[in-house]
This record gives sequence, structure tokens and C-alpha cells, in this order.
Amino acid sequence: MRLGRRDFLQLLSIAAAGNFFAPGAIQAAWGSDKDPYDIPAFGNVTLLHMTDSHAQLLPVWWREPDTNIGVGSVLNQTPHLCGKWMLDYYKVNHGKRNEYSFSCLDFATLAHQYGKIGGYAHIATLVKRYRQQLGAERTLLLDGGDTWQGSATSLWTKGEDMVGAQNLLGVDDFVGHWEFTFGQKQVEYLIKNKLKANFLAQNVFSNTWQEPVFKPYHIHEISGRRIAVIGQAFPFTPIANPAYLIPDWGFGIHTENMQKMVDKCRQDEHADVVVVLSHNGADVDKKMASLVKGIDIILGGHTHDIMGPKPFQVGKTLIINSSTNGKILARFDLDVGKGQLKGWRFHYLPVFSNLIPADPQMEQYIAGVRKPYLEKLQQPLATTGSLLYRRDNFNGTFDQLLCDALRQEMDCEASFSPGFRWGYCKLPGETITMEDVMGQTAITYPQVTVNEYTGEQIKNIMEQVADNIFNPNPYYQQGGDMIRVGNIQYHFNPDEKIYHRISNLQIGGKLVQANKKYKVAGWAAMQPVEGKPVWEVFAAWLQHQKHVEVDKVNLPILNADMRNNHGIAFPKSYGL
Repeated sequence: MRLGRRDFLQLLSIAAAGNFFAPGAIQAAWGSDKDPYDIPAFGNVTLLHMTDSHAQLLPVWWREPDTNIGVGSVLNQTPHLCGKWMLDYYKVNHGKRNEYSFSCLDFATLAHQYGKIGGYAHIATLVKRYRQQLGAERTLLLDGGDTWQGSATSLWTKGEDMVGAQNLLGVDDFVGHWEFTFGQKQVEYLIKNKLKANFLAQNVFSNTWQEPVFKPYHIHEISGRRIAVIGQAFPFTPIANPAYLIPDWGFGIHTENMQKMVDKCRQDEHADVVVVLSHNGADVDKKMASLVKGIDIILGGHTHDIMGPKPFQVGKTLIINSSTNGKILARFDLDVGKGQLKGWRFHYLPVFSNLIPADPQMEQYIAGVRKPYLEKLQQPLATTGSLLYRRDNFNGTFDQLLCDALRQEMDCEASFSPGFRWGYCKLPGETITMEDVMGQTAITYPQVTVNEYTGEQIKNIMEQVADNIFNPNPYYQQGGDMIRVGNIQYHFNPDEKIYHRISNLQIGGKLVQANKKYKVAGWAAMQPVEGKPVWEVFAAWLQHQKHVEVDKVNLPILNADMRNNHGIAFPKSYGL
């Protein structure tokens, strides 16, 4: 029998999975000869979970936040732990590999030692290895969403490059959030005509007919057992993103309907295990688990949190969140009995791209979808002398550059940039390319605007965003981090109520006057507007600068009570 090219590449990738590492690779990276991805089989069902890859087909640098403050019932509780507090909570030793995998500590130095994370070709090798080891018929790959957005190629192909990657990876079930920002027609087109996975969402309904827009759940027959997977799309999509992109669809948490779906799966579908594939965010998942009975496992996403190396438990429900950018592949091995979960083993697997060989088939696919855009993607703009990162509660160095660019290019006194959690890192000494700029800005509503706001309006905008993040009721946390600011200084108390969290608000070091108007640049408006795409403004500024360094990040001064908050790795940054 003559093998076709696709069959040949698949055999090569399976062979690579059998001889997983180059000689000496484990010892060099791990200081041990033990294969960190060699996991004994357990039970009769395996769930593989990834989430929030944000369209990063290639490996990237990703730094965990140094600030992720928990308030109310989640104070000093996972995932609101940073730095040493994260490692101590999970009783993980403070070795360099664990610091790099699970914390922000000494990131720039350790990045050079351990390399980039993620990359679909490396994830594919790991997934194929486990499917070969365990049997593809007993293994489900579940994608928690935010997969189609976050890169230039995903924007320019309207998500099709990522759908192709998901199909090649063999994703079984999928939920959404940023996917919806491509608009109703494109989402429907991709789901109906391109995507092989089940797109699930029990909480999205037609505004006209009040009927489900998508399939709410899917039953998988595995090892003689019935595994129910219920989808939970991001419930606040029309609030966190422009509602005009999805005018006919209504969202929400829909706790009561989730209970109905769980009961239906248990009683009518005779499910032995119920899994929720969620894009709620970690705190919302915890509250939902306390209110809905009968969920065995919640595989969470949206907040890009490290929730490992062991699950968090609410009642009988196990909850995880699997980071972002392809950094973590989570593996649940389940012993499923008739009508019950009898036992489980959990493994939290950082995807180190310099340790896992690339799958040839996926590597070829990625090269193909990038080829038409390669010259534009690789366009050099500037070099950086600083570590550039985005993810943090209040600001990041990449966002600070973006705020500076907006303010200077648009000739404004201050600037706002949305607190998006996506956007990978650059190390000191690296060149910032057009691809990197798009990796921070690639959205379908990118126009830059200039507005005149009164001091009172500026404070109110910031207060409303803060309430989305620090409201003690998780069901009122509507996504994202704090709005990023340029040339704005303030004091902040996360424990206060709305309109009382911000004090001593200043622009350019001068107290803001309530009735005075200030010229403010921003981007990502929630209504259709005219303006240049933000990437054009940012790229032009970087080209003019040639070399950038971030000397100071606009961070608030926190109240003294925050000194003992384990969601702050470096208290001195906040005047503590």
C-alpha cells in the first residue's frame, strides 16, 4: 500500500511521540532524567483541556501576573495568588522550573533557560502521544474558547486559520467568547461549514425567539460510559465587547438553565459524568458550582489563571483553569463507574516548546497559513530594553508603551487602553515586529478615538471598570483587568464600593478637577466609530522611537490593608 503525504506525516509524528526527547534534553532542561510528560494510565476516560490560546499558533513568552487581587470570599484563595504565594499555596517547591511555570518570579532570566511555551505543533505532539498511549477512543480534547482571536493571521483570515488548527489538533468540544467579535454571520459560517468540533453553549439564546442558538451539551460514549459535556460561553459578551456585533443573541450566566441541563443529562441522557466546559472565569465558576448540583468537573477559562497543580473543590465539583497561550495542557484521568465518578488523577502540564518536538503535520499547516503574511508579520519596528508584558490587575509594560504612543501620537493629556488579558511578552533585547504589535491589538473594533472628558467623567469611567473586577459578588465581575492609563495617577482601595475606590486622582501630577475637560486618547470603543486602527498608531510611534524602555508604569498607590494580600507579589510597586 502506498502512503499519501498526510499519512506519512502522521506516522512521523507518532514516531516522534514514541521517541519524545532528543538525547540529554530532559537532563539539560530539568536537571533530571525523568520524563515529565510520562504519565501512567488510570481509569477509563481521559479529558485533555486547553483554553485561551488567543490564536497563538507559535510558541511565545508568557509571564504570570505579579498582581491578581482577590476580595471578599476569594481573598488569598486560588487563583488570586502571585509569586511565592502561588507556590506556597500548592506546596510546590521553589525550584527555578516551578517558578517559571507557575509564577512571575525572575521571569526574564528563567525564560532564557526554559524557553518559550505553547505552540500548536508542540501541543499536537503531546496530544497525539496521549491518544496513542491511552487510545483515541477514550480521550476527549476540550477547548475552553478565546481561540480564534489575538493574532494578525486570525484577524486577517477571520478566524479560519485557528479553525484549521483546531481540526488538525482533533478538538472534540469548544465554547466561545472573543470568537463572537467576528460577528454573528462569520461565527455561524465557521461553525456550520468549517469547524469539526461541537460548539456548545447552554447560555446563549435568540433575542427574538428565546430559543438556544447553539447545542447546549453533547453526550460522548466512552468505554461503555456516557460523558456529558455542557458548554458555558462567556456570559457577559455583549457587555465586555460590542453588542452590535451580535445583535440577535442574548447571553448570561443562566444558573437555573444550567441546573436544568445537568438534570437532563443525568436523568434523560443517563450521563455517568457531567463536565462543564466553561468560559465564565474562575470566580464565577466557583459560585456556579456552589449553586448548581450534579456537576462533577468544571474545565474553566477566560481569566487566564493558573489553577494547579491540583483542582479547587466546591462541594463535590472539581474546578480548574488552564492558563493561556497554550502554556498548560491539563489532563484528567477518570475512573467512571455506572452513574458516578469513582476516582480521578489530575496532571497540570506546562508545554515547554524547546523540550517537546514539533508535530510535522501541524508545523507544515502553520507555515502554510502564515506564508501569505510573513513579510508584513516580520516587519521590524523597534527594539526593547525592557521586559514587555500585559497581564496584571492594573497595568503592564506593554500597555504602558501603548498608552504613551496613544497620548503622544494623538497629542492628548492622558490616554486609556482596555485591560485585555491577552497579549504575550517580549524579552529585553528583542526586536518588536508588526506581528508583536498585532499580538497586543488584533481586534475587530480597533479604531483610535480622541474625546474630551471632564474630570468627573474620567473618574466614573475608571470606577465602573474597577467594579467589574473587584465587585465581591463574582456574578458582577464582567471580565478583564483594570483600564490602563497614560499620565494618570491615583490611589486605590479594592475593598471599597463603586465610586469610592479611587481617590487623589491626578493627571500629569496635578489633581483632577471635576468640571475641567481633558483631552483623552483611547481605543476599542463599544459603539461603531471612525478612526485609525490602533496598530497603525502604535507601529508608527515605535518606528519613530527605534528603541524603547519602560522606566515607570502608571500603577496606583494601594491602601495599607493590601499589604497582606497574597495576590500581590511585589508590594513596593504599589507603595506598600
